[in-house]
Amino acid sequence: MSAVSNTTEAKTGGTPPSGLSEFWFYFSRNKGAVIGLFIFLVILVVAVFAPFVAPHNPSVQNRELLLLPPLFQEGGTWGHILGTDAVGRDILSRLIYGARFSLFIGLVVVTLSVVSGVLIGLVAGYFRGKVDTFIMRIMDIILAFPSLLLALVLVAVLGPGLLNAMIAISLVNQPHFVRLTRAAVMAEKSKDYVVGSKVAGAGTLRLMFLTILPNCLAPLIVQATLAFSSAILDAAALGFLGMGAQPPTPEWGTMLAEAREFIQRAWWVVTFPGLAILITVLAINLMGDGLRDALDPKLKRS
Repeated sequence: MSAVSNTTEAKTGGTPPSGLSEFWFYFSRNKGAVIGLFIFLVILVVAVFAPFVAPHNPSVQNRELLLLPPLFQEGGTWGHILGTDAVGRDILSRLIYGARFSLFIGLVVVTLSVVSGVLIGLVAGYFRGKVDTFIMRIMDIILAFPSLLLALVLVAVLGPGLLNAMIAISLVNQPHFVRLTRAAVMAEKSKDYVVGSKVAGAGTLRLMFLTILPNCLAPLIVQATLAFSSAILDAAALGFLGMGAQPPTPEWGTMLAEAREFIQRAWWVVTFPGLAILITVLAINLMGDGLRDALDPKLKRS
């Protein structure tokens, strides 16, 4: 039995640990990751139950309460705890509904990037040769451009909108998964268990998807977590530049874009959406660190 198993077995009173308990043992050693997981779960619950949690309709305007300050500032009211924006919409309600859009964007972008990137990287790493060279040169060209600039160009070609922004961001993130999958496949392909499966008569697809790919998932999971936070940031940046979600959609980047002219006289209109982006991205990145600690065998041995 390995030193890793011995350590976790000692913590569980001598019984062999399950995969889940061993994962949680190493994940929970990173306190920042646990805090990040808790914050992320709170944001997720708030986003899922937004119609029940939000005190107001995020699109309803109240012309009598324009730029109302938050509760803790003079002139604030309990009816609008974080104040209102330039057209009288409740900021707290828009932030809560904005969490839905941000998490949805991250989920869609990561799904598209992972599926396409893993498939392409698997083909490149397994077949090598001219196929590998052709694929990797295309990925190098994509990586040569600044990610936000390339996303802007793609959205300009496809047209402004949330769907096109998600497609553009997923294409920008794809090369990272291609390169990571290719490297992992190349490392696994020459190992004894793969050679043994090939000798036993396993076909190409079985070797690629059932033998090699499951052993490449650990770094991909960590990368997917980091790509999730990156997608939220990129979507907010595109929304801020007017190329992502369009008003009156309560998306955090779009809220920042609508509020930039009120920075000096209504600080809360800009500050709270910025804090929402900061807290969400930080929580996801902390979770990514914990996943790396829990899934990386080298860190376990140390």
